[in-house]
Amino acid sequence: MKRVLTALLAVSFGMLDTHAQFNIDRLMMIGRSALYYEDYVLSIQYFNQAISAKPYLYEPWYYRGVAKYYLDDVSGAEQDCSRAIERNPYVVSLYELRGLTRIRQEKFAKAVTDYSSAIRQAPDNQSLWHNRVLCRIQMKDYPQALAELDTISRRWSRYAGAYFMRSEIYLAQKDTAAAEAALDHGLEIDAYDGAAWSQRASISLAKKEWKEAEGYLDKAIHLKPKQAGYYINRALARLNINKLRGAMADYDTALDLDPNNFLGHYNRGLLRAHVGDDNRAITDFDFVLKMEPDNLMALYNRALLLDKTGDLRAAINDYSKVIKRFPNFWTGLENRASCYRRLGMTKQAEEDEFKVYKARLYKHLYGVQPRMDRSQLRKRSDDEEMDKYNQIVVADQEENEHEYKNDYRGKVQNRKVNMEFLPMYELAYLPYVSEVKTYIPYNRRVDAFNAAHKRLHPLYIVCDPGGLSESDTRRHFEWIDSLSSRMPTAANNELQALLLQRGVAYAVTQNYEEASADLGACLQSDSALVLALWQRSVCSLRQSRFNQSQGKDGNLLYTQALADITNAIHIDPQNPYLFYNRANLYALRNDFAHAIEDYTRAIVIDQHLAEAFFNRGIARLKSNRTQEGIADLSKAGELGLYKAYSVIKQKKP
Repeated sequence: MKRVLTALLAVSFGMLDTHAQFNIDRLMMIGRSALYYEDYVLSIQYFNQAISAKPYLYEPWYYRGVAKYYLDDVSGAEQDCSRAIERNPYVVSLYELRGLTRIRQEKFAKAVTDYSSAIRQAPDNQSLWHNRVLCRIQMKDYPQALAELDTISRRWSRYAGAYFMRSEIYLAQKDTAAAEAALDHGLEIDAYDGAAWSQRASISLAKKEWKEAEGYLDKAIHLKPKQAGYYINRALARLNINKLRGAMADYDTALDLDPNNFLGHYNRGLLRAHVGDDNRAITDFDFVLKMEPDNLMALYNRALLLDKTGDLRAAINDYSKVIKRFPNFWTGLENRASCYRRLGMTKQAEEDEFKVYKARLYKHLYGVQPRMDRSQLRKRSDDEEMDKYNQIVVADQEENEHEYKNDYRGKVQNRKVNMEFLPMYELAYLPYVSEVKTYIPYNRRVDAFNAAHKRLHPLYIVCDPGGLSESDTRRHFEWIDSLSSRMPTAANNELQALLLQRGVAYAVTQNYEEASADLGACLQSDSALVLALWQRSVCSLRQSRFNQSQGKDGNLLYTQALADITNAIHIDPQNPYLFYNRANLYALRNDFAHAIEDYTRAIVIDQHLAEAFFNRGIARLKSNRTQEGIADLSKAGELGLYKAYSVIKQKKP
């Protein structure tokens, strides 16, 4: 009897352990899916559950660290990586991620320790060597960095990055000739590195070789057109070869890319003043002074422009702020006196003029004009000497653009590009927050469901529900539990509604397998339930894309998604969102002809569906139908989807 009981208990515990392991595996899979779809807060909730259930596993700690890294919680990510390393010190990616978090916190010495640990386990991983050298450069440990670069060059003789980093070290050591030689050698190996061409241009700018610098920056911008600093530097080169129109265009582009760029606004303000565009120059200096209210150069330049455009009181106000800091700035006193004269404020004008007269007399008698105390100067740069007010500003020190090798950024954050299609419409519990503020997605079947089930949460149509906050995530989990508790006693009609609601909740919380199961149960009782077909199609596509990202086959799920949405269209042919979704499915497989056809059907049904115009525009651009694509994007922008204009700007010559 004891042996039988022991055997039964062993089997029972074994089944419990298997079930628990299955649950952890499910939690991890759903969490990683949420991570893939950039719903980082939600993914953290799943990893939290896995950690609570089995805190001795390293993977939940690691993936939670990845989610925190994407949320810029680099300190929290570092701690989670440390916990993961305590549990398994033999996984290279743990050290790699912790190294990146430490770089973000400028803990370069600790990052070097992490990369060294990773290199011991994976000595052939070039990225680890690359990042460790960059950390040593940040620490100014140039001899060790050069020694490691020698090792890299022996291992990977055709690795251009080693020469680019070597060039940076030589520049820091003031050896310009060696830096140029290293850069040129690297560019012979890899002529497609925008940062290297920018670095080459910086050397030419320092040597005042303006024409050469412009050529190098042309190449850098061709390769990396989204770097505002490249346009700022090219504008400097163009100014010095009198290409004023080109310089202005560069400043405009730089500020489109980086609207808060100080140098861009300041220098464009100077250039606008130079060409007589005074009012817009004032706007630029207004922006600079919002960023730095005590910037005396900007104050004085704005004062001159206000003086010139007739706003004398505002000009006096700016002149006075400058003169308060520099009481012996005679040009400023003369200009303020002129403003006082024109306003009829004779007494104040005479006081300023007398100060200037005394200073000139003193200089005539003694050959010296009193200057301001240099201790009054701000430490921004030497350019704050007031007689340099009309000179173009450059950065005090050219910052090298360090590109740490980062798989995490590449896998998730870089998936978003300007030419990406907007996502599918689906059902959710929170209203759609759209750029198109006046557009409220409506479908009679959704409205009928909400009216028939007023005790349930209303469903909304959304184009990408977006990431959930922590409180939203908790409410969704609570709603799933509430729906589950009501199902055992529910009648058939009510059960179908509960299953649909829970399927939507599972979908929003990225649990696509459970969502598809609930929606499939709905369809077993009513195969013509459009809402279930619609939502299951979305879930199948999401699962398909996640599986493909993990190196698995996603074709079967894609076929299921296409079949469901096509069935839904046969039942509800006046639903524009169904045609839009099917068009997205075609577009993902580069079947742009069918995609354009379905986007057009969606637009015929609902001429205010801005997302359909946007996506059809993208599909037409990808089909080399540029004029039609721009027309569609223009319509999307007209309807309020303003991101369309940025795409148009890129595509127009």
